[in-house]
Amino acid sequence: MRFTVDPWDPSYGTSNELDPGDASRAQVDVDIEVPAAQWTPRRPQAARPAERLVFVDGVRRVEAHVWIDADDGGAHHGICASYAAGAVRCDGAAVCGPFIVRRGLFSAHEAVEAIPTAVGDFSARRAASASPEGLALALQERMGEAEIEAAALAVGAGDVDLVVLDGPLRGRQHLSGAIGYVKTHHVTYLPPELNAVIARLGPGERTPLFRLGTDWSRLSWYFRLAVARGSPWAGVVRGECSATIPVPGATALADVVTAALPPFASAPHKDSRAPQNLYPIAGLERELRHRLGDPQLLYRALRVAAAG
Repeated sequence: MRFTVDPWDPSYGTSNELDPGDASRAQVDVDIEVPAAQWTPRRPQAARPAERLVFVDGVRRVEAHVWIDADDGGAHHGICASYAAGAVRCDGAAVCGPFIVRRGLFSAHEAVEAIPTAVGDFSARRAASASPEGLALALQERMGEAEIEAAALAVGAGDVDLVVLDGPLRGRQHLSGAIGYVKTHHVTYLPPELNAVIARLGPGERTPLFRLGTDWSRLSWYFRLAVARGSPWAGVVRGECSATIPVPGATALADVVTAALPPFASAPHKDSRAPQNLYPIAGLERELRHRLGDPQLLYRALRVAAAG
């Protein structure tokens, strides 16, 4: 397979965050735990605390944009990317691992082939679309698969009370005891009068559950990790769990999560994304980015492979 490496900086034209969904199409049911008229901040009920937690995260990086030469003289766009996933278990001590690191050439071209380089192969990965969004989505999906693999391996290593997946739960709803941890708010799902409840949350308090459906369904709630300066939503994150969990079970799970995560909240002098970027996730991100390797070395290896 003949290809050329685009000299354009690979950080341009790519997105670090994919669109979480079209809010205009979201179907929201706010009456599943209590009626909307009874929405107030809720303090978690007494329950067995989560003492054995596993935090799971993934990172990705575009190493180069490439153009694959077609037999008819045309060229097909693709991206060479690295992605990694891992877990950290916290049960009185923090134990990191497993770690999964992979590389791929993502393209919609039907004849895409792997690219061997001196620092490892970029496996052929077909994307549904050649658009920048389509290639980014294909990379995101592969990273999600690695996160599922890392979570399964970590859970298999011993009893776990709670699995915290950084980001939305999409595609990972089947993992037992797993919740999605969403620390940024690109979309407002609730009506203004219920958003006001979020603003009144104290540290360790949550909203009632609501059912959220876009192109997939889940149960969700907002909770505040800690007091933070800034907007009324400062220090607020959103949890997600599978919509197949009965409401009483989801209510108990939301209470466990809301009580368990505030001790892991980061401090502003240590993390610019404090308090939402939990310490275990921040440490895991650093380790995973280190394991992706030197981007300059990978870029040079791709240039050499293209010239070979």
